Amino acid sequence: MKHLFLFLKRSSRLKVKHHLLSPLSRRQRRSLLLLFKVLLLLSISISISSSSSSSWFAIFLRRSERSAQDDSEFDSSESNLFHKEKEADRILSKKPHYQHHYNFSYADVDVVAAPPPPPTPDLSDQSMEMEMEMDSGPYHNWQLFEADFGEMVRNLKIYVYPCIYLSNSSSLFAAIFLPHPNPFHPKLGNYFSEHMFKVALLRSSLITSIPEKAHLFFLPFSVNLLRSDPRVHSESSISKFVTQYTTGISRDFPFWNASSGADHFYVCCHSVCREASSKHHDLHNNAIQVTCSSSYFQRYYITHKDVGFPQVWPRLTEQALNTPDARDRLVYFSGRIQNSHIRQQLIALWGNDILMDIFPGNQSFSYEEGFRRSRYCLHVRGYEVNTARVSDAIHYGCVPVIISNYYELPFANVLDWSKFSVIVNQGDVAYLKSRLLSITRQMYVKMFDNLCRVRKHFVWHKTPRGYDSFHMTAYQLWLRRNIHQMPH
Repeated sequence: MKHLFLFLKRSSRLKVKHHLLSPLSRRQRRSLLLLFKVLLLLSISISISSSSSSSWFAIFLRRSERSAQDDSEFDSSESNLFHKEKEADRILSKKPHYQHHYNFSYADVDVVAAPPPPPTPDLSDQSMEMEMEMDSGPYHNWQLFEADFGEMVRNLKIYVYPCIYLSNSSSLFAAIFLPHPNPFHPKLGNYFSEHMFKVALLRSSLITSIPEKAHLFFLPFSVNLLRSDPRVHSESSISKFVTQYTTGISRDFPFWNASSGADHFYVCCHSVCREASSKHHDLHNNAIQVTCSSSYFQRYYITHKDVGFPQVWPRLTEQALNTPDARDRLVYFSGRIQNSHIRQQLIALWGNDILMDIFPGNQSFSYEEGFRRSRYCLHVRGYEVNTARVSDAIHYGCVPVIISNYYELPFANVLDWSKFSVIVNQGDVAYLKSRLLSITRQMYVKMFDNLCRVRKHFVWHKTPRGYDSFHMTAYQLWLRRNIHQMPH
């Protein structure tokens, strides 16, 4: 009898699987359980006497009443679980990609519930400073850039075309395609970056002599040298020369036609470069133009296809920067005003201001001194939106103030220019002084510190190193290898 009571006790608490009972109401489930117990009782009572059966039945009913309360709690728990599953179904039905990516199934888990919110971190003063440093750094996302940059250095391969595909007299123009023998010659001026890219590329680890392994193909003609060659010189003759060269490449190599030139690029730092590609449809529509003359609305420059890179002057030595405390002038600018109504407006507004050194030409101190003793240096468009003043300002530690609308700033997808420069709309020139005076000393010092961190990106080396101008430009090409992710 003792064993019989233990069996009945366990039976009275028997729980039916929730996925079978969940469609029923609470009252229906309770009735079903009670019916099950009664049937069990009848089947057992056949084997025992009627007198003992009556006593046993009374005991069973009392135990059933106590278990009914337990069943009610069980019903409530089952109901909550049922509603949780329904809520999970509703949420997941709105996000089918979760099921696609993770192959989600209720068979894998017992309960689906939202995870608790993460605890609020208790940051120390030091960790808060580190967090602020990360937020206010000069990069959009340094960790992401660093990882992708490393992959570029390991994997990117560039093939450089030869110079023999013009005519029988092509050897007479070999210098147009070869690296400049003295790229640091001061007379190269604004075209220094054009030559230094080629010099650095040929000494880099990115070069491959096997075109089938290349991701990108370099057309090594120099627009600056073509412009200086009396046999070519004019814009029309330069365009004809470049067209003949590109046509020869497409005729004698299979790689141009494979992509219609989309994985080819050329480099220049002169406005004439735009005209150089004008007579070859695929060259200016498909090939990547790497240029200093980068404007959203500039003829033959296509944003997000072409690459803007810094216009840097040749400099052989580095000098220590003046600290913020050693900069006693608010603003510096010096340049011709004939081709720019914005420059003319600046002279009219601030030419005689005691805090702002703004000159239409020569001044009593040197150009270099103007950058070294000023806190802010203006980049104002002239005939073109680009000038070397941005790189000059960065070189001398003067925070650039950019007043050139539609200028595609170099490396803007990596560098957060708002953290180390001031960008002013051309229509807001009248508010320039008040805008700069509203910048607190703490904000200025932070911009100065960020400026010091990005200076390495605006330096060229014959043999490229680190994150210099060559590698930063190569990274822009790496991002634009779009249609040919794998070598041919």
